[in-house]
Amino acid sequence: MVVGGAVLGALSYQSLGHPSLSSPSWGASPIVGAPPGLAAPLGGQGDPSGVLGLADGAVPDGVTVFDEVPAVANLDPALLGALRRAASDAGGDGVQLHVNSGWRSRAYQAQLLREAISEYGYEEEAARWVSTPDTSLHVSGDAIDIGGAGATWLSDRGAGYGLCQIYDNEPWHFELRLDAVDHGCPDRYADPTQDPRMQP
Repeated sequence: MVVGGAVLGALSYQSLGHPSLSSPSWGASPIVGAPPGLAAPLGGQGDPSGVLGLADGAVPDGVTVFDEVPAVANLDPALLGALRRAASDAGGDGVQLHVNSGWRSRAYQAQLLREAISEYGYEEEAARWVSTPDTSLHVSGDAIDIGGAGATWLSDRGAGYGLCQIYDNEPWHFELRLDAVDHGCPDRYADPTQDPRMQP
């Protein structure tokens, strides 16, 4: 318990400085798309402790949009195609599109939501960062979180591939908007609570 608290504290400190640059590791993963400091342990499939792992959408360090882990492979094919086209061009600029989070199982999304509620103490604040399994676009495979320089590159050039940032508070979160290729990305919502798709 003390070790877990120390790890969570260290992750909180690191992610407060650069929340969009945090990337998961196998020991304790910052929840991308969640407030800084929230962490989820990632174990292997079939772990007797019930800890969720790679098969549920956990993403180890260094994964790109070209890797075949479930978090990438289970994305909507049109979204994945656009991401890979963008990543090929970004590579020419010396930038890789590293995946912090992609597709997630319902169980993994539910775990992230429980942890966000625990962190904030009430559902309304947690909803600014983590959607329910029923509304999450990560669960449906229609959203991806990109870290570091890749998020900056996509922010500047993503519309040309139909890849748009959706929320002001989550600059790492991208979704496919095919109209953006010709018309640019739509206005962003302040956070997911302003998105009509997230309403019960």
